[in-house]
Amino acid sequence: MIKHLAVGLMALASLAVQADDTAYDVVIRHGRVLDGAGNPWVPADVAIKGGIIVKVGEVPGKGAREIDAAGKYVSPGWIDMMDQSGEVLLKVGLAPNKINMGVTTLIGGEGGTPVEADAIDAYFSDLETKGISVNFGTYYSATQARVAVLGDSDIDPTPAQLEEMKKRVGTAMDAGAMGITTALIYPPSSFHKTDNLIELARVAGAKGGLYASHIRGESAEFLDAVREAIRIGEEGGAGVEIFHLKAAYYPNWGKDMKTALGLIDAARARGVNVAADLYPYVAGGTGLEVTAPSWVYADGIEKAVERLKDPDVRAGLKKEIAAGPQKGWTNLVYVSGGWKNVVLANSHLEEYARFHNRNFQEIGAALGRDPADVAWDIMLEAYPKRPFALYFMMSEDDVRLAMQAPWVSIGSDAASAMKEGDFDALGLPHPRSYGTFPRIIAKYVRDEGVLSLENAIRKLTSWPAARMGLMDRGLIREGLKADITVFDLGAINDTATWENPTAKPTGIDYVLVNGSLVLDAGHHTGATPGKVLRGPGYKPGHGQTTAVNKD
Repeated sequence: MIKHLAVGLMALASLAVQADDTAYDVVIRHGRVLDGAGNPWVPADVAIKGGIIVKVGEVPGKGAREIDAAGKYVSPGWIDMMDQSGEVLLKVGLAPNKINMGVTTLIGGEGGTPVEADAIDAYFSDLETKGISVNFGTYYSATQARVAVLGDSDIDPTPAQLEEMKKRVGTAMDAGAMGITTALIYPPSSFHKTDNLIELARVAGAKGGLYASHIRGESAEFLDAVREAIRIGEEGGAGVEIFHLKAAYYPNWGKDMKTALGLIDAARARGVNVAADLYPYVAGGTGLEVTAPSWVYADGIEKAVERLKDPDVRAGLKKEIAAGPQKGWTNLVYVSGGWKNVVLANSHLEEYARFHNRNFQEIGAALGRDPADVAWDIMLEAYPKRPFALYFMMSEDDVRLAMQAPWVSIGSDAASAMKEGDFDALGLPHPRSYGTFPRIIAKYVRDEGVLSLENAIRKLTSWPAARMGLMDRGLIREGLKADITVFDLGAINDTATWENPTAKPTGIDYVLVNGSLVLDAGHHTGATPGKVLRGPGYKPGHGQTTAVNKD
């Protein structure tokens, strides 16, 4: 009997060892762990169970999956603070270009949500039901509220209409929006008056949300636009996020960015919760519609099309372009230094496909036409599709300077792609869609030393997480969500270029989202463990409203 008891005890001990041997879902071994808080790396293992980081240090137990990270860096998952994936994730949730860049969380919504305020809660549920590979949070657009109440013309709301807009913002915040956005160079968003935005910001701010903005101007009016954004947040009681901070006016390169950083530092010193994000490129990318003044669109899109067809109107528009920036319009052609620095990225037209990646001065010469006429003809022929251009309007020195501000995070201003190797869902062939995050590490950390590695990782992880109130993410700490990126500092590179903007980066080996491997040895697993991240005003079961008239 004693013999049988001894055998039984040995069997139980063996089972206990086996259970301990697979105590974790995943263990990342022998990595150089960057905790995300700005600390230097330490050698450690990271154990994950149930989507949570459960142990950091020496991990004796085994994981169902073991990852050898010897010689590589283990970082919290990277956060894209200026994403454009709100619509495409409903169609395809894999976000391959984002995952390949080491990104685990997206904050979208410059243009708002793809549904109205009273449908946001259902939209969030649909995302999780269909499955997404990344975590996703979004703002609601103040312009959505405006258009729902006023339409797309340049008119001011009555007090009653402003109240209706505020109700929609409140509904969106209750449904889990992170705050409200504007994109003030684009009609009809450009028709917002500052005082009205302050009122809308009050609603978002009262519910803990941010006012995030593609500010009213990034060229000659850049500093005034920064001041306006700060004022809206300061008087409206909301934090302020300045999207893709840039000094896009070549006569003032080397001057305005330094002043803008000082304005933001001063506002922060007096207690305004203002910060910014940027992408690490000297060219922006947006639609060709911004090559015409905002007044062209003041009476709606149909009237704008009519105006752009009129040769006499065009003659006047060309004079306005040559005259430089004007109030209410960021003249991107002028601020880029002319049509020679505006490159056709995607016309959506077979006739013009041979001119993609060529500047409009060259295209005009090849066709024997004025570059402006070429741009506007493309717009009209492609409508309702939105043709895109690249505007080379920034100084590399200004990008570096802004990047070093401690309150600047990183945002791609790009959407997820439907499938790997495709343009992003916006149809904009800009290398930021595939290269933004590895470029920060490869170019600005390893090659140029603009940022230290630990500070760069802080900018990609704990800082944006704290900024957005995501206190359960952004750090490698026991008890936090297991969003993790493993990369090789020597091998990481952004291979996407202006000529080949969809090239996959190298040196990012593993990406885990909520503890599940989504990138495994550089290959997307197809897993969709991402979660919707609702904002601070979220009230389960709230977020319903009724339609309002546009009169």
